[in-house]
Amino acid sequence: MTTTLFVGPVGQDVGLTSVALGLARALSRTGASTAFLKPVAQDHNALDRSTSFARTFLASVPDPLPRAHAEMLLGREDSDDLLEEVVALAEQARAGADVLVVEGLNLSGGYAYAGSLNALISRTLGAEAVLVASLRAGEAGAGSLGDSLEITAREYDRSDGGGLAGLILNHVPAQTDFGAALAELRRRAPSLAAGKLPLLGVIGEQPALYAPRTGDVARMLGAAVLNEGELGTRRVTSTVVSARSAPYVVDLMRPGALVVAPGDREDIVMAASLAHLSGIPLAGLLLTAGSAPDEPIARLCRAALSGSMPVLQVEGNTYTTAGRLSQLERKIPLDDLERLERTLEFVADRLDVQPLRGLLSGSAGVRERRMTPPAFRHALIEQARAAGKRIVLPEGDEPRTIRAAAICHEKGIARCLLLAPPERVRAVAEAQGVVLPPDLEILDPDAVRGRYVAPMVELRKSKGLTAPMAEAQLEDAVVLGTMMLALGEVDGLVSGAVHTTANTVRPALQLIKTAPGTSLVSSVFFMLMPEQVLVYGDAAINPNPNAQELADIAIQSADSAAAFGIEPRVAMLSYSTGTSGSGEDVQKVAEATRLVRERRPDLNVDGPLQYDAASVLSVGAQKAPGSSVAGRATVFIFPDLNTGNTTYKAVQRSAGVVAVGPMLQGLRKPVNDLSRGALVDDIVYTIALTAIQAVQVSSTPPVASGSA
Repeated sequence: MTTTLFVGPVGQDVGLTSVALGLARALSRTGASTAFLKPVAQDHNALDRSTSFARTFLASVPDPLPRAHAEMLLGREDSDDLLEEVVALAEQARAGADVLVVEGLNLSGGYAYAGSLNALISRTLGAEAVLVASLRAGEAGAGSLGDSLEITAREYDRSDGGGLAGLILNHVPAQTDFGAALAELRRRAPSLAAGKLPLLGVIGEQPALYAPRTGDVARMLGAAVLNEGELGTRRVTSTVVSARSAPYVVDLMRPGALVVAPGDREDIVMAASLAHLSGIPLAGLLLTAGSAPDEPIARLCRAALSGSMPVLQVEGNTYTTAGRLSQLERKIPLDDLERLERTLEFVADRLDVQPLRGLLSGSAGVRERRMTPPAFRHALIEQARAAGKRIVLPEGDEPRTIRAAAICHEKGIARCLLLAPPERVRAVAEAQGVVLPPDLEILDPDAVRGRYVAPMVELRKSKGLTAPMAEAQLEDAVVLGTMMLALGEVDGLVSGAVHTTANTVRPALQLIKTAPGTSLVSSVFFMLMPEQVLVYGDAAINPNPNAQELADIAIQSADSAAAFGIEPRVAMLSYSTGTSGSGEDVQKVAEATRLVRERRPDLNVDGPLQYDAASVLSVGAQKAPGSSVAGRATVFIFPDLNTGNTTYKAVQRSAGVVAVGPMLQGLRKPVNDLSRGALVDDIVYTIALTAIQAVQVSSTPPVASGSA
């Protein structure tokens, strides 16, 4: 039986959607199979925002009932018909899930019926209500909120003693005396004081989450775009209005600033242009009063005004435009998935779902658990924090790498070492608006390179390496970082944001070598599918492995899956299932499957299996009846690199799936490669993977000087 949680508002503008989706994310992190439903669309628009957002990380989210249809039924006093349709939607949404999160209607926007309908739907579904209230500055005090909270709680309270699961306080200003506010809430709301509404989370205001893209601002103002630049990716974190001359506003021209000025304010236009050319990523330049710079100024600033900095124009004057900017809506646009992800993670991080665990169905413990993407990411970060490892980043002056290192330091994921000239790192960080933690390690390669020449010669003496040759090779920061790892000075290495896979892997094979009992190095990708995390191997290293090598890859990949909390059910993939086909390639997979079973009888492995037979339960039952892997595989082993790399990229791009990796397997110490198109989050998760791998190999001693 699925547990249903109904997320309902206490008052207007409580941030209901972000809290409801953040709660779903927090529950998914625990490993519970989570579903989502918005029973009635919030607006008359064809596309419901909550449903659209939920579909970015949860599968099988049904369409809500149109608002006009619900209002028609309510107007005819056919509430029973409406509730029957809601029940049908809930049954569709909760199929196979441990918990269903249902988002109610916001109370703003003229929905006089929303409050009573929310409570009615919650009771009809037998749900436990999670109430959401706002403590935003300028609104009614805690005493008035307490009264509203108690009234709302009574609407959801059931005669059987159930109906209430907890309270989430949202929009709590930083300056709030929370102890006093909570005491007043408890005094005015007996349900809270009596423990019927446990406090599940307190979510503070975070202005950075409200930063719109420059393109969103242009759209909301109806601005003309004079230069597109990076209109779709830059974000407005502050506004600089040119009330004074350039010397008084230049210090405000920081990363994310939108500079607002008439086009005839040449000093401001030139100051913004200079800021852009010096590497400060301004959100853009907004020209008011329908004006543009005179031709001589435009010609002088052409490099900036036609580059990556967006340039907009509006007809209104500067004062009117500044007022409109202050009143822009805070809703997340439907296509701004980056901002959505940051908001959901921020909310989920501040929720304590432990009090809800007792409400989850007892059958959840019996049902086969799937490692969901949020649970995988959460476990990844927590394990990396516990590891406390030191990871060297040879691409230390690369902007994404610098930002990732700062994030890892801030979150305690790993102790990162940036390998680059400190002055270069600081310059890049300043230009990108990254605040470097004071104790973040930065090491100048020129200052330390010399001490690694002799150890490297000793390690490679059997290959005829001389001191001059070693010194030349150590000019490569990846080689230098690999030597630090080989000597045990760091616990892992992450590279590849600007280097090729070969540049990253070759030094590791030469200096780190493979782990004891391992004959090859392979890789896996963790594919974050909508409902669970799957493991793909090998899609990055071995072009055409033979049966023995394929068996090695399967065993390595299964062990990697288990190490990260994924129960390994290994599918050895082919174009044929079982004995339905023949040929050299099928025979290779069959032989590899036999070898895996012989060497590791503890592993659940089957093959040859076609991809659909391995991944779709109904197809697996038909093509491989009796198989314990078919239709339920979590580890997919591809017969060659061509198949593996093509498949992972097709799934990643066509289905919008995040692929974490490649994570290298089989080395004595962890070295991991990045895609050159890696995002900052990709680098952060790869650093976390590397830290966890370092724990697994920590019993292996450093490579001693003198070993070959």
